[in-house]
Amino acid sequence: MLSSQFVDFVKSEKIFRKNDSVLIAVSGGVDSVVLCNLLWENNFKFCIAHCNFKLRGTESDNDALFVKTLSEKFKVPFYYIEFETEEYALNNKISIQLAARQLRYKWFDEILENPVNGINKIVTAHHADDNIETILMNLAKGTGIAGLRGMLPAGKISRPLLFAAKNDLLDYANSNNISWREDSSNSSDKYSRNFFRHNITPLFEKVYPSFTKNMIANAKRMRDTELIFFKSIERIKRRLLFYQNSEIHIPVEGLKKIEGYETILFEIIKDFGFTAPSLPAVVKLLDSESGRYIQSVSHRILKNRNWLIINELSENNDNNILLESVPCLVKFSGKNLKISSIERSADFELSSDSEFINADNLVYPLILRKWKNGDYFYPLGMPKKKKVSKFLTDLKLSLLDKENTWVLESDKKIIWVVGLRIDDRFKIKTTNKSILRLTLSPEK
Repeated sequence: MLSSQFVDFVKSEKIFRKNDSVLIAVSGGVDSVVLCNLLWENNFKFCIAHCNFKLRGTESDNDALFVKTLSEKFKVPFYYIEFETEEYALNNKISIQLAARQLRYKWFDEILENPVNGINKIVTAHHADDNIETILMNLAKGTGIAGLRGMLPAGKISRPLLFAAKNDLLDYANSNNISWREDSSNSSDKYSRNFFRHNITPLFEKVYPSFTKNMIANAKRMRDTELIFFKSIERIKRRLLFYQNSEIHIPVEGLKKIEGYETILFEIIKDFGFTAPSLPAVVKLLDSESGRYIQSVSHRILKNRNWLIINELSENNDNNILLESVPCLVKFSGKNLKISSIERSADFELSSDSEFINADNLVYPLILRKWKNGDYFYPLGMPKKKKVSKFLTDLKLSLLDKENTWVLESDKKIIWVVGLRIDDRFKIKTTNKSILRLTLSPEK
């Protein structure tokens, strides 16, 4: 019965086809060994891959030998690799579980991408109990709707056993005299998944005997719900979000008018490194004063007047760029600055795509940098100096635009607030012999 259910599930979920060649991640445990048998008896083409993470000494080596023997039994290609998992985890400051996952899937990708291997799909033996544990763990950690539907049967990684409970796999293995390896680490509660498996799920099953069956059905319904939900979210995003260069602008009042706006806000920010626990702080920004912000590892959300603005954090915001000589081309903050020298001639003409300054008395190196408090210059056409901060405020620039403003200076004198105004002291005159042409453009 399990065999026919397997074929029906593979077909209905469009996981793979008869002529596909699939790579199975085989640990040697009952789940992956049963998957091999189901593929073999239904005449699917498959290969076997085994990772030795070298975490359990001789036991790990014996697992590898068992899986190699399994590939010989089925007469299918065998892919094998060993990893220094503990060293990788230490060097990357991550857990052993995450290290093993990263190493495993990186290797699978390499096998899949090599056309010589002729492999179409990567397949794992995750089953319904695994999926239920994943859903419960996601629920405990805090998740969006995608976390509540758990793993998907088809995708970059396919999981053709998600329809089956663990007991179904054990019954099949015992009925068909299939042998497998037991991983001793499965009995430990050291890992979160094992803790849920040994302590949490049994409590649900004790109170609700049909818990596993109901959760399988729930996961399917949540998949359908997710599709409907995200179609609605995309419609709202198209109406709500404004894109300006690399920034995303969200109108606060427009967002708050939408029923369930906190959930919608989470679906917007989760793609920028913000997690469920950070949502209350982001919601608080909606009613905060301008200038307040919250950061993830990669992005910042800033409250600016009646807007939330999402922008990527820059690693080089405070760098000073020295320009030793001209001509030169400088790339900074998503822009290109081309500086060239022009000798004054009778046919010299200004052009609207560039700024021109008097270069007779410039002192090198020139410095290109972010403006800072205390900076001042003499805006073109004005006889008195003005603080850059006041100049930017008078232009009614947003806080982000202010932060992303650079200046070009010579001998501690600002000669140009980049892209906005040159200094009156450096405007060109009829007596100037040497002129600098400053051309600013977006970085391609």
